[in-house]
Amino acid sequence: MNKIKSKVTSILRWLQPGLGVKRWILAILLGTTIIAIGLAVFVIDLYRGTPENWWLTLVSLATLRSLPRIVRVIVFEALGTGIIIWGVIGLNRSLLGPFLRPGHTIVDRLEKYQSRKHGPKIVAIGGGHGLATLLRGLKGVSHNIYAVVTVADDGGSSGRLRESLGILPPGDVRNCLAALSDDEDLLAQLFQYRFTNEDGNLKGHSFGNLFISSMAEVTGSFEQAIAESGRVLAVSGRVLPATLENVNLIANIRRPENNEIERVVGESKITETPGAIQQVMLEPGNPSAYPDVIQSLLSADLVVVGPGSLYTSIIPNLLVKDIASAIRASQALKIFICNVATQVGETEGYSCGDHIRVVEEHVGSNLFDIIVANVVAPNKYHQNVEGVRIEDELQMKYNVYKTDLIDVENPWRHDSEKIAQTLMDLLRERTGPLTM
Repeated sequence: MNKIKSKVTSILRWLQPGLGVKRWILAILLGTTIIAIGLAVFVIDLYRGTPENWWLTLVSLATLRSLPRIVRVIVFEALGTGIIIWGVIGLNRSLLGPFLRPGHTIVDRLEKYQSRKHGPKIVAIGGGHGLATLLRGLKGVSHNIYAVVTVADDGGSSGRLRESLGILPPGDVRNCLAALSDDEDLLAQLFQYRFTNEDGNLKGHSFGNLFISSMAEVTGSFEQAIAESGRVLAVSGRVLPATLENVNLIANIRRPENNEIERVVGESKITETPGAIQQVMLEPGNPSAYPDVIQSLLSADLVVVGPGSLYTSIIPNLLVKDIASAIRASQALKIFICNVATQVGETEGYSCGDHIRVVEEHVGSNLFDIIVANVVAPNKYHQNVEGVRIEDELQMKYNVYKTDLIDVENPWRHDSEKIAQTLMDLLRERTGPLTM
């Protein structure tokens, strides 16, 4: 009995709202009905014009002639509808079965796809591992994701390709594409693969960086290379460079030995230079934003800034003035996600308030509606991790939402699912009071 009930429930799931299936079942029913009407006209004409013989009795029994006409209509309509639905489900299983993972049903896959297809439009701004972590969580709730990444990286594989080929650095783009991929198994792992041969010219390069660089040569543009790479990885959303101009990141650093300000050019050199970062800037100083970034910000439901390296990932995006202006003009809910731990070479000893202060010093105040901060101290899980503390007085000036965001296995990072769930809860509660 339970097995039958489970089977019926499974079939009825095909008729639940939002799957986009019922309209096609009705179309099939309509077409079948029209064919049936034509066949019925032929059978009636044959039945009435044929002399009495043995097979007419069988036809009479098959058509339930002894029952009232309305009962016959209901019986045949129900039976026909059931057979059509059964056939459609069987056909879908045959066609889509090879593309489903073990343990997943077509309805599960379809339900998840439809819910994400109509999910909120989210713009996430940042770079590095922080943005990739955020995207892994967000792709489970929406297909309408726009990841905006900085293009000021000049170190490692990205820096070498930038110098030798003259293209924008693909590193952060690669990380975001892999994070947004619907299948982060083999293909995404290949995209992240880094060559380790000791003597070859490929040492230190990642396959994804080389792929994007090659695609830029083939398509003729960096932005088209990102789009085509996204199709290869079947990403849920888009990855957008903050600007298409060849920009460098410059920092003024106060050196500890003489307390003087030193100007350091190059993102990779900033974190290697001892001292406290005072200010960062882009060169050239006023680069144009990539137009698609502005469009996405102005039409977004949710704009998320962070987590990520404060000076080398987050602020470089906001220094593109058109981006900061578009964030202010957007009607979206604007959230800043504070890092859970400080970063050596950038934010040692920084509190949550220090992170906000630095952002405001660079791009002005009142940019965010809500500050989201982790309330669980990372040092409870790892003694070498310095957590970002939240000052009590911070809530007097800002709308601070405190919750558990930490990844227990990697206590210096956010948990993808926790952060995505928190953002969706805040978006749903936008017009109501926040629970502190």
